[in-house]
Amino acid sequence: MAVSNGQAAGKRAEQRAATRRALLDEGRRRFAADGYQGVVLADVAQAVGVTKGAAYHHFESKAGLFRAVVAEVLEELGERVAAAAEEVSDPWEQLRAGCRAFLAAGSDPSTRRIVLVDAPTVMGWEEWRALDEESSARHLREALSTLVETGVIAGQPVEPLTRMLSGAMNEAALWVARSRSPEALDSAVDTLDRLLAGLRAR
Repeated sequence: MAVSNGQAAGKRAEQRAATRRALLDEGRRRFAADGYQGVVLADVAQAVGVTKGAAYHHFESKAGLFRAVVAEVLEELGERVAAAAEEVSDPWEQLRAGCRAFLAAGSDPSTRRIVLVDAPTVMGWEEWRALDEESSARHLREALSTLVETGVIAGQPVEPLTRMLSGAMNEAALWVARSRSPEALDSAVDTLDRLLAGLRAR
């Protein structure tokens, strides 16, 4: 039976999507294990059974593949933060739960290597911050805005507060990831709780 043009186009689109997905998965695995400098795009392509040209077609360069991986990891991190916050109903506890979920991500070696170590260097701070803004930082701003509006946190500009707290948590998550102490995450969470407690209106 003849295949219609529409069916053929649909099949090609599925194949392109499958190739892109395979390159992303393999790239993510290698970036996490070997770091950005240790990855060769041609090797990623060979590992998934496609040509180097196909990899360049989808991502243009190793840096393009890395950006796509970083965006995906940050999106997943933002979803984990939001899901943790949604497990509780009180806005203050939502903030604490989301912050704790973000810190816990630092204990994941792949997230640490890709997002916290390599991404700021490879992409530059501005691009990295823009991606971070689209994921977890946006949730943090929304949570802080609600708490300021309801008077739980003393009235103050939300934007600098968001930036300062986000920066502190990025550094803490990186510290947790680099620490060899099994108590690092608990220590970071305890410190975070004390920091957040200082924001509450008296």
